[in-house]
Amino acid sequence: MHILQNIKNEIKKAIIGHEKLIDSMLIALITKGHILIEGVPGIAKTTAVKALAKSVDLEFKRVQFTPDLLPSDITGIEIYNPKTNEFQIKKGAIFTNFLLADEINRAPAKVQSALLEAMQERQVTIGEENFTLPNPFMVLATQNPIEQEGTYPLPEAQLDRFMLKVEVDYNTLEEEIEIIKLLDNPKEIKPVANKEDILKLQKEVKNIHIDDELIRYIATIVNETRKPKHIKYGEYIELGASPRATISLVNASKANAMLKNKDYVAPSDIIELIPLVLKHRIKLNYKAEAEEIDKDMIIKEIIKAIDIP
Repeated sequence: MHILQNIKNEIKKAIIGHEKLIDSMLIALITKGHILIEGVPGIAKTTAVKALAKSVDLEFKRVQFTPDLLPSDITGIEIYNPKTNEFQIKKGAIFTNFLLADEINRAPAKVQSALLEAMQERQVTIGEENFTLPNPFMVLATQNPIEQEGTYPLPEAQLDRFMLKVEVDYNTLEEEIEIIKLLDNPKEIKPVANKEDILKLQKEVKNIHIDDELIRYIATIVNETRKPKHIKYGEYIELGASPRATISLVNASKANAMLKNKDYVAPSDIIELIPLVLKHRIKLNYKAEAEEIDKDMIIKEIIKAIDIP
């Protein structure tokens, strides 16, 4: 789709490298998904989200998660107005198209759970009233993988609501030189799509063809994380991926095909996304930690063990 390529080109005016992050944001956007971005500070995670919002002319808000943050800081609150003798609703930052939850694991579980209803139901309850969130709506959360002091690990139920988890590394040397040059000559990001374009893409992605054999392949891959039959590392898995992972992988694969301007899903479209969809949904036991077995090893083995249609 030329619209997706145009959006991508605009984002690249502000972001050097990080192709996987850019593609993942677009995949999540056109499949109504949410994305968890993990990476050390200073690698343009926030800049990437801002660039996406500008390129599609949609609203963007950022919330810095801290230990003293309250759920109402995100969702909103009822405020008593003495003049009218009534309670009024003051809507929170979540009423936007793109919500950047910066360092999501710095806030306690009560705050993290405030996002659950919004991410799944796309609505927020304030007092006794329900409010529908804008459409499109996407949560992009970041977390720092290194500094774990004073953080609150995301519970499995919360992690499962993120369609993709992208791990962002440092730029290459050549990319970093380009970044320095870009600082002296910044390029303006222009809107190349609008709300109607995005809603249209969200409908069109459903029409991307995926063969029944590939659906079976995806289900088999996910099932292998729960009831390992083909891999030697099965004993290290404490918790496998949920059916939501199967749905996410099917939808993300369709979007990945659309990004490549195809109207059908190929096995390569699926394989590229398996780590991004499954890694944060698998929980390993203490034996894995003791024997230095990680999720990457397990996912690679699953991909190798299951025959590609």
